[in-house]
Amino acid sequence: MKDASELLTPVVWGQQAYYRQLGMRARILTLPLMVAAVLTLIWRQVPSVCELARMLNRQDLLWAQATKVSRQALAQRFLEFPASVFERVLQDLLPQLKLRWQQRTSRPIPEGVAYGLSHFERIWTADGSTLEALFRKLSSLDQVPKGKLAGKICTVIELTSRLPVKIWFHENPYSNDCNFLEDLLNLATAKTLLILARGFYDFLFFANLIAQEVDFITRLKSNASMEVVKILSDNYRLRDRLINLGSNNQGNALLKLRLVEIRVGKVWYSYLTSVLNPEILPPYVVADLYRRRWRIEREGRWGFPSLSNHAVEEAFNLVKRLLGLSYLWTGSINGIKLQVWATWLVYAVLLDLGDAVAEELALPFDRISLEMVFRGLYHFHHAYSQGQSTDPVKYLSAPSNRDLGVVKAVRKKKGEPSPKLDFSPYPIAFYPA
Repeated sequence: MKDASELLTPVVWGQQAYYRQLGMRARILTLPLMVAAVLTLIWRQVPSVCELARMLNRQDLLWAQATKVSRQALAQRFLEFPASVFERVLQDLLPQLKLRWQQRTSRPIPEGVAYGLSHFERIWTADGSTLEALFRKLSSLDQVPKGKLAGKICTVIELTSRLPVKIWFHENPYSNDCNFLEDLLNLATAKTLLILARGFYDFLFFANLIAQEVDFITRLKSNASMEVVKILSDNYRLRDRLINLGSNNQGNALLKLRLVEIRVGKVWYSYLTSVLNPEILPPYVVADLYRRRWRIEREGRWGFPSLSNHAVEEAFNLVKRLLGLSYLWTGSINGIKLQVWATWLVYAVLLDLGDAVAEELALPFDRISLEMVFRGLYHFHHAYSQGQSTDPVKYLSAPSNRDLGVVKAVRKKKGEPSPKLDFSPYPIAFYPA
């Protein structure tokens, strides 16, 4: 991809000094060539290092020219190439991608997110995910038991741009999400709103966040011990209350939080937040922001539109299923980290491309399918090789290519208007007819 090459090349070459500091010698498989090879392995879904060696012997890969190299040499290089290089490339690239996102103003931002940004400087969502199994892409895995889990990652994603903010890796795949609490505390600063998975449920962690002027939204545990302090709203579909949560040995409440409960059909969904004032975060905005990090079925008709594009769900779905992070190439810790950083790097570039398509079409990013953008690159490659197109954004957004499915279809009942997000801090009582 020409556009990806132009974006990544200066960042990759900027790591040359660091590369030399690590004592890595200049050889056939240089820093730029190895970065290009690893990204190609993910981007073009090359099935093995053996096939990658064949490709490298015969064709240019991104910015790297075709180079004669043996399969054994390439496999060995994967085992020893420093993963920290990819981590640094990703961290150097993210500010540039964030700037590109900010410069795009034609595609609208979701109303709930825009409302949240009027009170917070940043909205982040965090979640952990286990790396399932090791895949025998390298011969070094021949003696590794089948099905061995490879570790756990925790990713913080910016809810507005969907770009990763920080990624942590733990070698123990059975570690709890709470092992990342200190990392989150060190990362988050005042005026941050964190959307947290229930795996980060910890009273001391909540108290420390509040002390740092960091607010959060999470889900309430079913066995939580609480006391209602004040009722803010109470009707057929909504309960919004201030509560005391938990107690110490003296019977005193540990935390004063706000509990927003919204009814969907016969089911109540409960959201816990440190934002006590509904003027800052109205109840339906609380639910809307949380739903943007994870999916709740039976959406629609209760105050804000259905969503099919959720930040954390889609991010992990893309990097694990579509970009192959569900299967690791090597059993070495360095090799696993190398693939983790490289896969998130590809995800960030793909995200930037999808956002550019949204800008070109003046559509919300939620309407763009990143999976179909990724699959559409195959067709763009053929159009490019035949001299029919040189710009992937123009190609993917062209009316003649709508059959590629890049724009998601809007699914709603015929004649039914799109529901609007209710920004009322104290919504009026509503009862079904």
